[in-house]
Amino acid sequence: MKSLTVSLATPVELLVLIGGGEFSFGETSAVDEFLVSRIPSTNRTVAFLPTASGSAEYATHFGAYLRTIAPDLAVRNVPIYRGRDVRRQKSLNEILNAGMVYLGGGVAGNLLGTVRETAAEIALRSATSLGTIIAAIGASASCFGLHALDPRGGALPGFGWISGTVIETGFDPSDDSGLRRLMSLPEVTLGLGIPAGTALAVHADGSTEIIGHGSIAVFRKS
Repeated sequence: MKSLTVSLATPVELLVLIGGGEFSFGETSAVDEFLVSRIPSTNRTVAFLPTASGSAEYATHFGAYLRTIAPDLAVRNVPIYRGRDVRRQKSLNEILNAGMVYLGGGVAGNLLGTVRETAAEIALRSATSLGTIIAAIGASASCFGLHALDPRGGALPGFGWISGTVIETGFDPSDDSGLRRLMSLPEVTLGLGIPAGTALAVHADGSTEIIGHGSIAVFRKS
């Protein structure tokens, strides 16, 4: 992939979109080491959002894994599982005060149906404007485009942080039908396919870099 610059609808310091992979098998190790290296030395707190999976244990296992890379990290589960959780000020403060917010994988509909256009998403936007790193994996990463694939068919409105863009994670270049379906939607001009074990890091000026061992597919609509 040639150098890619995207247009940001939401200002970010660093947004890292991970195609997927099992951290317990070392499939995301290059990405995770990159993330850990970018967390500020003055704020080594990671706020973990389990919303997409609904699993409280996810944060515990992920936190233990991250501390094998950097023992000084503190990983805190932010218990946002359903609609009423997005209004808890304690959870919003965890997002706002973290050095990095990490959105775990799962089901895009769970995350979007709970967080999109709520106080929790406002907190995410506010955090990144203050310099907090935002990282998301799998289905959660796909939610940062204009739309995300709905496993039941069709598409869901996404967070829309990257203008005119849709993202398919776990991308398999032998079957690009899902990404092409997203590309057919109005207002979409750019499609990104991110495979497992690979991440797209988006910087404040919209410039990007690939982290990990794979390559990213780029589709443009004329």
